[in-house]
Amino acid sequence: MRFRTLITLSTLIITVIGLSAFMPQAPKKASNLKVLPKNISHEDLDKIMDGFKVALGVKCNFCHAASETDPKRLDFASDAKHEKEIARDMMRMTAKINKKYFHIKDADDTKAVLAVSCYTCHNGNAHPENK
Repeated sequence: MRFRTLITLSTLIITVIGLSAFMPQAPKKASNLKVLPKNISHEDLDKIMDGFKVALGVKCNFCHAASETDPKRLDFASDAKHEKEIARDMMRMTAKINKKYFHIKDADDTKAVLAVSCYTCHNGNAHPENK
């Protein structure tokens, strides 16, 4: 009787663990967003960050600090690097310019192609060239 109960419990536990691998996981939520919308999807956030990397010719660690617990990983929520606040200021600045001069309310606007972006000044360089 004990053996049968043990087998039944083991089978039940293995089944639950096996099925949990196929259950949908909660979507990743970014934290510490101060300029971008707090409800932005992980996919859209990645697209924006990839655009920054191209426009500035940098990698993620240019603005994001290493994790204190695992230095091989980045702590995306951390504000430890000054470059992150500069990036936020630049995002605010380009949004103001685009709203005032190009009448663009958000980056999805079809007129955004004409808008000012990071690439306008940076041209693939971490720091814009003085000309």
